[in-house]
Amino acid sequence: MSAWLSSANKAMGSARGQATAAAKREVASLQTETARQIIDFWSGKTPTPVARSKKRR
Repeated sequence: MSAWLSSANKAMGSARGQATAAAKREVASLQTETARQIIDFWSGKTPTPVARSKKRR
């Protein structure tokens, strides 16, 4: 039973580490995007419009 618990703990530690790393990457990208939006807002830059695809009828 000890070997089973040891391998389960190892697997859970690995999964926790991957989840933590993914969360940190997500937070970093959100902070970067928020900072960019704030700078664009206060500097008077106009946002670039999103190109829409033309629908054919």
